[in-house]
Amino acid sequence: MIGRRTFFGAATASVALGGLLSGEAAAAAAQAKAMASTLGANDYEPRGAIGRLERFGRLDLESQQDFTQGFRVMHGKQIRAASNSAFERVLAKNGIEPTALLTKEEMIALVENEPAINISSKAWLANQQVTWRTLQDHYHQYADQYLSEMEAADRLGPGALELNPTLAIPDYARHEIHIQPGGYVGDPFAGHMYHAGTNSFYLGNIGHNEQDQIHKSTAARIPLPADGKVKRILDMGCGVGQMTVAMKERFPDAEVWGIDAGGPMVRYSHMRACDLGIGANFAQRLAEDTQFPDGYFDIVTSYIIHHELPAAITRAVLVEAERLTRPGGVYYPVDFNSGGTKSTARSMYGRWWDHRWNNEVWSFEYHSLDFTQEIANRAFTIVKDTPPALPGFGARHAIRKA
Repeated sequence: MIGRRTFFGAATASVALGGLLSGEAAAAAAQAKAMASTLGANDYEPRGAIGRLERFGRLDLESQQDFTQGFRVMHGKQIRAASNSAFERVLAKNGIEPTALLTKEEMIALVENEPAINISSKAWLANQQVTWRTLQDHYHQYADQYLSEMEAADRLGPGALELNPTLAIPDYARHEIHIQPGGYVGDPFAGHMYHAGTNSFYLGNIGHNEQDQIHKSTAARIPLPADGKVKRILDMGCGVGQMTVAMKERFPDAEVWGIDAGGPMVRYSHMRACDLGIGANFAQRLAEDTQFPDGYFDIVTSYIIHHELPAAITRAVLVEAERLTRPGGVYYPVDFNSGGTKSTARSMYGRWWDHRWNNEVWSFEYHSLDFTQEIANRAFTIVKDTPPALPGFGARHAIRKA
């Protein structure tokens, strides 16, 4: 078996990595190589890793994912450009100014029968389906190896794992978000698939994240409480734990927790943190009912969870964040700009497209909220002029009032 941080065997690892990685990725690879995995012989990594990113277990899967990633990039640059041009023609044909505010229903009526727009959407959808299907097929084909790896990690540290098989999964979480098979709760390899799928998403929309670059840069932007004390941190809706791990790396002496409703997600998160030698803790809990004590955390954060929740649950999560953040502590949720049932033509088209084709079930409910104002309605003071964590995302930095 290839070792934890090798690539094509120990003798050629440094040569291969040096030829393939540069700059930020090479630095991440060096850091990852220095980390002590606790998985040992249970680490199922048949084709090694590049820095923090494990290579796919088979070359054919890697080739398939390379193709779908390349298609996604090409789609974003060329096919979607043709769709956007068709969209502009539709607006002009109907005498609609680009700055006009439209409802969802008005947008659907405009685009539902336009061939260039729908061909673009169908091409994207087919590529997304191939991405998920090939991933799911692989992990289920080698289920014994991957399950054994997770089972071994369940009992290891340096961080803790809390699974709750009796947790009543809310109906709002029981759909195939991003059309991922089984969603985040219905497939034992949800974390494996999600991690690979989001790497493809970032590459096609924002940039590389194979070494957790985006999560680490986001974590670095989170401001400290005024007194500078950071002993405990909570990441709500942690997914596969990239933000949780990034916060633990920034604050190595802090008690850091990542929670998610999906057992497969926190299980994968814990395994990966163990693999990286990072002592973050993960628990299968609901963001609206975390079971932590009042005022327990100095920093409470979340990374693009709220647009995946119904509006009522978003409000409930804010109440919980208010309860958990200690006076003077920082609340820093990362998510899209929001507010209103109407939007400019381009913005509403993107919102409807994501809802229709990417199975963003609760997107319209989230966007109908003024999320920043909802935070301000609680015992938080909004800090203005906070730089956005990511392009297109709202900047929300709030301080818990005394």
